[in-house]
Amino acid sequence: MAVNRAATQRQFIVGNGSSLSNVPLMDSVDTDQIIVSEAKSWKNFFAYMGPGFLVSIAYIDPGNFETDLQAGAQYKYELLWIILVASCAALVIQSLAANLGVVTGKHLSEHCRAEYPKVPNFLLWVIAEIAIVACDIPEVIGTAFALNMLFNIPVWCGVLLTGLSTLMFLALQQYGVRKLEFFIALLVFTMAACFFAELSYANPSSQEVLKGLFVPQLKGNGATGLAISLLGAMVMPHNLFLHSALVLSRKIPRSIHGIKEACRYYTIESAFALTVAFLINVSVISVSGAICDSSNLNPEDKRSCSDLDLNKASFLLKNVLGNWSSKLFAIALLASGQSSTITGTYAGQYVMQGFLDLRLRPWIRNLLTRSLAIIPSLVVALIGGSSGAGKLIIIASMILSFELPFALIPLLKFTSSKTKMGPYVNSKKISAITWVIGSLIMGINIYYIVTSFMKLLLHSGLRTVVAVFSGIFGCSGLLIYMAGILYLVVRKNKEITPLLAMEQAEIGQKCNNSDDQTVIHHREDIVSMQLPPERPAADLE
Repeated sequence: MAVNRAATQRQFIVGNGSSLSNVPLMDSVDTDQIIVSEAKSWKNFFAYMGPGFLVSIAYIDPGNFETDLQAGAQYKYELLWIILVASCAALVIQSLAANLGVVTGKHLSEHCRAEYPKVPNFLLWVIAEIAIVACDIPEVIGTAFALNMLFNIPVWCGVLLTGLSTLMFLALQQYGVRKLEFFIALLVFTMAACFFAELSYANPSSQEVLKGLFVPQLKGNGATGLAISLLGAMVMPHNLFLHSALVLSRKIPRSIHGIKEACRYYTIESAFALTVAFLINVSVISVSGAICDSSNLNPEDKRSCSDLDLNKASFLLKNVLGNWSSKLFAIALLASGQSSTITGTYAGQYVMQGFLDLRLRPWIRNLLTRSLAIIPSLVVALIGGSSGAGKLIIIASMILSFELPFALIPLLKFTSSKTKMGPYVNSKKISAITWVIGSLIMGINIYYIVTSFMKLLLHSGLRTVVAVFSGIFGCSGLLIYMAGILYLVVRKNKEITPLLAMEQAEIGQKCNNSDDQTVIHHREDIVSMQLPPERPAADLE
């Protein structure tokens, strides 16, 4: 007999067997879930490895490579410190996202739907969807450039062919979560090997690289724009939704020790994956800086360096380092674009399910997002060629940076809230650090918006009337942007996480006085939405 949907929903369970809430966690049936043992063991760490590598893909996607190449070509090693700062900030922020999922059993977009009224929740969903499309645009263009480098396929034709990545994603689905995570890790290390090989032949000055990493400098408005693009390409809003959901693919022991161990191991795993991503980004900037600073460049290569994009980088590497270098770069770029497709699809699934309680089949979701990214990419590639496509990647990265506060602020608010995190709430030190990071990001964004807009008005040659109306329109948009940020900052959290609905004083007392192995409460399951796809209720007997 078929079991209806309500009967299959998992619930929170307390020690006496009574239900705390009928709110579903991630209502799916069994079964590709990784179960972590309660016993202390070094093997447990390997059970937690995987989500960090899926998340790290967002830090080494084609958008990162594009901005890295331009940063190295125009400013040599001067912007390397941005990569270092962004990577450190990313580790702190991604750890918070993982902790939110581990402690509460709900990912970030689900918390947003529970916490905010319908209109703000809908607007946050729209912003998150725009961020995913903006993230998918570099993947489309990057894959098209890689196909051009390897097989001489025109860029516009390569843009159309990127739709076939949906078929690749579907093919990977049948093998399960663990094999997918290993495949993504393999792609990450493939990219690392390619760029480390490039680095060894480019042979940049180690002293100048170290100076660029540890001596902050921003020379000119152009550097500020690239710095924002680097930041936007590193810390992506959709990654916060993604990481808080990916950790739900592990069924952890619901004990003090189990939760603390999960949070600690996810942080270590994220640190390892993000360190690899950081080294890859440093390698790309260093290779670009070393080549474009070379005294042996011919006039054509110098012109390429003045407006370097992914496609021109291939020919530049070929001329300076040899044909094999160009092929290595193309392979790394192709691996980056295809792996980013998978993580982008997952992020889209979680965002739609969390904000709207709506799910689509993965291939439909992938096709929808990819179509929205292909259309502007195709138009720009046809009209502006590879140069226009390269500029579109920079614009997409800046959009991601501007949208980051609308994912970051809810994450900081939720993880700093005792009503949601209970005894696992952020410490005052962590809260202060994360709010400083968030404030700096928002401050840089607002500064760049204001200065760029004022420069555009003053030097565009517009008529006075048009300039006035443009100024009014731009100022209104900026005020709305700041008002949205202010609303998220000042609004107090109201909803209590069902997992922590039992007496907070009792939980706190147990956390402070009991042995680490004391079991506070158990939950029947933390079900993965990843793989395999949910079976219809009619299949259950």
